Amino acid sequence: MKKVKCGLFLLCLFVFNGLLGQTTLTLDSCRAMALNHNKEIAVSRERMLQAEDNRKAAFTQFLPNFNAVGAYLFNSKNISLLSQDALLPVGSMAADGSFTVRLDQMVTNEMGIPVDANGNMFNPITNPEKIQFKDYALLPKEAMEFDMQNVFVAGIGFTQPIFMGGKILELYRIAGKLEDLANLENENAKINLLIQVDQAYWQVVSLQNKYELAKEYMVLLQKTSENVDALFEEGFATKAEQLKVKVKLNEAEMALTKAENGLSLSKMLLNQICGMPLDNDFTIETEVESDLTEIDLQGNTASMVLQRPEAKMLQAKVDLSKSEVNIARSRFMPNIVASGNYIVSNPNVFNGFENKFDGFFSVGVGVTIPIFHWGDRTHTLSAAKHSHNIAKIEQENAMEKMQLQANMMQFKRNEAFKQAIMTENNLKNAQENLLHAELSYEEGVISISDLMEAQTAWVSAKSENIDAKINTMLSKLYLEQSLGNIKIK
Repeated sequence: MKKVKCGLFLLCLFVFNGLLGQTTLTLDSCRAMALNHNKEIAVSRERMLQAEDNRKAAFTQFLPNFNAVGAYLFNSKNISLLSQDALLPVGSMAADGSFTVRLDQMVTNEMGIPVDANGNMFNPITNPEKIQFKDYALLPKEAMEFDMQNVFVAGIGFTQPIFMGGKILELYRIAGKLEDLANLENENAKINLLIQVDQAYWQVVSLQNKYELAKEYMVLLQKTSENVDALFEEGFATKAEQLKVKVKLNEAEMALTKAENGLSLSKMLLNQICGMPLDNDFTIETEVESDLTEIDLQGNTASMVLQRPEAKMLQAKVDLSKSEVNIARSRFMPNIVASGNYIVSNPNVFNGFENKFDGFFSVGVGVTIPIFHWGDRTHTLSAAKHSHNIAKIEQENAMEKMQLQANMMQFKRNEAFKQAIMTENNLKNAQENLLHAELSYEEGVISISDLMEAQTAWVSAKSENIDAKINTMLSKLYLEQSLGNIKIK
């Protein structure tokens, strides 16, 4: 939030100064505006928030899951257990509690002997199926009908994982690593953006200095042209010398136009990176304070590059692949889940059949044990291990390349340092040579060609010195990037 407020403040200050025609940009202000207005950074920030929510969602898998259900069912017909009225024979209960039939409850002849339906006598003990009962109880068809036309069912329950082979824990770790990865990607994107800002900023500084140099060279040639014209009128200079100066002057005018166009384009690029209108004009500090100190990493690049976001991202990917191995291994383990439910229905059958709401609780534990799946889990685990090995090999390879890059940037930084010193000495010599050439030309010792050669050498030396100073700043920036020393404030 502080960064956003700072960026808004800089933007307001930028616009306010622009209205007054006094817009001045510094490297820090360009960085702040770019971080707050770049679309890629905005996308990366949203990915961070997305990963954070995914991690929070993964944590909920440790907690019980509650669900409520409800249903209503309309049936066009009721349920009946009988197709018609039923007659139930009336008997007696024996001493042991079993069903029995007394002789007086059977149909008998005049001698008191049980008879079957055909009037034949039989022994009820050996042929109980032939017994004819004297009395029957009526069971009406309506008594066995159930009113099921309107059925209401509702329930609430929970499911609590107890042991899932470690899957839930690893999924939570994966979500955490993905969140770390999103944060590192955001940090890396910001660092890359700062690199772009610095490159564009120093390009503007370079072209601004070269534009000023081109104007200075123009003034120098115009003065030389005026002197040669005066000498030509007095007969002390030839037409060829006059034309040589004119040609050089035209070349300088063309170089000035190119420098001006290049400066305008470089300002547009810086405006675009900072999220400002392309046609915004601004001034910029043109002085370059070169850091002319030689750097010796003393072979400590292996520990230094570990601070880079890319190195941390590689480690996060290795950890992710390790978690995938653990998830594949968890498929060999049993899963234990506890559950509980309360179900209510209308009609209910808990106390006969009643058309009113009533319910019951149930609590249980379920266990699933994998036994045999034709090697599917074994192959999946083996594939996950191979993926983990690939991630480690890629990490080692990338770390070696980052160490090599850091050493290369160290050499380039020291080369830029030496080049800056050399160009500074060359510029001093070129300035002294130009001064002697101007004096010698005024005294008639050297020709106009020698004078213009000294002027060209001075312009070239100063241009090389500008490039060398800018190169020291950029090489230092690239070295800090390769060592992971660029921090986002």
